[in-house]
Amino acid sequence: MRRFRALIKKELIQMWRDPRTLVFVFLMPILQLVLLGYVNNTDFTNIATAIYNGDGGAASRTLLDAFHGTGYFSYDYSVYSQAEVTNLIAGGKAEVGIIIPAGYGRDVSAGTRSQVLVLLDGSDPTVASAALSAVQLAGQALGTNIQAQNVKRDPPGQSGGNPIDVRTRVLYNPDLLSSYNIVPGLIAIILFQTATSLTALAIVRERERGTIEQLIVTPIRSWELIVAKMIPYILVSFADTVLILLVGVLLFGVPIRGSMLLLLALTGLYLLPTLGYGLVISTVAQTQQQAQLMIMPVIMPAFMLSGFIFPIASLPIALQWAGYLLPTTYFIYMMRAVVVKGVGLSLIVPQTIILGVFGLAMLALAAWRFRKRLD
Repeated sequence: MRRFRALIKKELIQMWRDPRTLVFVFLMPILQLVLLGYVNNTDFTNIATAIYNGDGGAASRTLLDAFHGTGYFSYDYSVYSQAEVTNLIAGGKAEVGIIIPAGYGRDVSAGTRSQVLVLLDGSDPTVASAALSAVQLAGQALGTNIQAQNVKRDPPGQSGGNPIDVRTRVLYNPDLLSSYNIVPGLIAIILFQTATSLTALAIVRERERGTIEQLIVTPIRSWELIVAKMIPYILVSFADTVLILLVGVLLFGVPIRGSMLLLLALTGLYLLPTLGYGLVISTVAQTQQQAQLMIMPVIMPAFMLSGFIFPIASLPIALQWAGYLLPTTYFIYMMRAVVVKGVGLSLIVPQTIILGVFGLAMLALAAWRFRKRLD
């Protein structure tokens, strides 16, 4: 037992002497509990909605109140044409568009069938399905109330069916296939995980093998070393992107509606903060094990808070802001916009700028962290 106790003591001391590993070992369970506890929310509320009310009468406002009363819709935009509604959905600012035609109130008063068009963004089938059910139920409920009122004034047998005809049109993904949403998001998640993991080991491997001494005595500058470390992984990441897209098209039938050149350009921009983060870890960690452990607390938020599985709008406010600090959030948005919707660069300029800022910041931090000396 004395030898046994000595070995246990030796292992505990060795663990205690590695505080970085110890922190991440205890941090991961807390992070998993918090994220899985708060993020696992399938009740969608306040879905961004654009409204074109061509009627403007009391009946149309009653209809909008019925939709809003479901708790699903947030009336963020009021526009003056159906084309504006479509543009807002294409640009990702709205996920639902409600179009009430002129003469809606007149038709309701006359007891004739009144049509209302609801456009849904099918690039996120989960939200679109929830919104689809909500508008149909709200329309049926309001129509039943109007029908009951018409029965009182019309002769027996003269009242028709439901006076409100809610016509729904799912854009970009009429069949609400989940693969249209999952495959573009998977590109972002896989690139983040593989590129960060590979680059995080770059300088740590040099340190463990003792070859970093050879780099220290060379005239190479810090930024040159950083760029040279990144280029091979950029090439591998581009190959991964093309491979995932090819599998998505052939196996899952996901169409690529946008420009392939734009898609690859955005991928290259996304790789800058992704690879930069891996290099920052590589300059901080002392061992490859430490580097792998330091990646894990970021991979899980990137998976849960970026909109890959759960829409960002359904998360608590604090987690929404945490998601906006991840480059994966913006790249997933851009991938879905280009692949599924076929939009051009003009509709994703803000996300592109933010991603570029992330990339420059991470690369500058990686170059600053690197020291041409032995630690």
